[in-house]
Amino acid sequence: MLITLWQRLLRVVYSAVMYALVPVMLYHLVWRGLRDRNYFRRWSERFGWYGGTPLRESLWVHAVSVGEVNAAAPLVDALRAAYPDTAIVITTTTPTGSARVQALWGERVRHLYLPYDLPGAVRRFLRHAGPRLALVMETEIWPNLYLGSNARGIPLMLINARLSQRSARGYRPVLPLIRLAMGKVDLIAAQTEADARRLGAVGAHAARIRIVGNLKYDLRLPDGLDAQARRWRSAWGSARPVWIAASTHEDEEPLVLDVHAALRQRFPDLLLLWAPRHPERFAAVAEQAQQRGLRVHTRSERELADAGTECFVLDSMGELLAFYAAADVAFVGGSLQAIGGHNVLEPAALGVPSVVGPHTFNFVEATTLLRDEGALLQVDDVGDLQLAIAMLLDDAPRRRAMGAAGRLTVERERGALARTMQLIAELLPPQAENGAE
Repeated sequence: MLITLWQRLLRVVYSAVMYALVPVMLYHLVWRGLRDRNYFRRWSERFGWYGGTPLRESLWVHAVSVGEVNAAAPLVDALRAAYPDTAIVITTTTPTGSARVQALWGERVRHLYLPYDLPGAVRRFLRHAGPRLALVMETEIWPNLYLGSNARGIPLMLINARLSQRSARGYRPVLPLIRLAMGKVDLIAAQTEADARRLGAVGAHAARIRIVGNLKYDLRLPDGLDAQARRWRSAWGSARPVWIAASTHEDEEPLVLDVHAALRQRFPDLLLLWAPRHPERFAAVAEQAQQRGLRVHTRSERELADAGTECFVLDSMGELLAFYAAADVAFVGGSLQAIGGHNVLEPAALGVPSVVGPHTFNFVEATTLLRDEGALLQVDDVGDLQLAIAMLLDDAPRRRAMGAAGRLTVERERGALARTMQLIAELLPPQAENGAE
């Protein structure tokens, strides 16, 4: 009884703090909206007020932003095939995530913004979405959401779950609250044994954790990418060396330009394909490149780079795989800054050798595996990054060997999707009566 009272008090205090932070939440929406106008849309959903017909007996998948939506794509397709008469709800927290959902599935799924973790907003969301099963990608721990789902009898499963050492340390000041929330999770599909141990340390029941691998190895490769890459390269010059700087962050932008300037001294016709991580940086990146004297074009102003383009900014969403396929070497950003890195499996699956910086704590296992298999190079700083890319651009046999190693590694590690679907079936048997929208 004392434990129950303590837990209730803990939740009351947490909820009070969340309500006190509402002005900060509104400020954050306005601040983000000034950089990306899409943040000004659908504010009511952020507080649990939704239009349209409420759903009943849906399958709900939460994928916070673009990366998680891409990772969830094979799972969502498998769910649609296994439960064709059941409505699928996908929640994100970012407009870019929403746009990616729309691009992948259109009206075949229902997109909603996940509300802030306020008790009232959570109740309204759960009533509107009507889930019979909650599937949360990776590790988004929201106490009111987890406790609210549990109170309504909604099974909750963490999919592709991971928890870095850095994140685990960050939970220490609120560990009792995190343990309370994690105790309500019914099943966890963890990526690795290390993730399983860390999840257990923050309150997950060991008996409810299964190690299934990383869903990102099961990524879908659109048909015809190789042929398309050959056509694109023909448009800007088939013999030109090409490198791509993908998912870069603000502090990495000057470094990318420094590397490109140094590389062009050795490879005068070098083309840089540049995909900033956040859409609000598209225009700034193009402007910086122009200020450095580069001939710059963007994906939005013309379909492709031409023979005279020196920097081609990919100011579009959902096309990174296609441009990876058209590059000789990839730099995967968020790794020179202490962001933790981004998905290194995408270039590997396409047979493109990649280079990353020292900060890859969000993708430790994948980075280590690809590095050990000879598909990826990890460098300490921007100087070494320039040397590594120059070496690869100058060594076609090495590039081919690294690319082949990447393809084989990704193919070998596939299978998390099938294992995850089996676990979902334990919570939601296929023969169960399915609700309809």
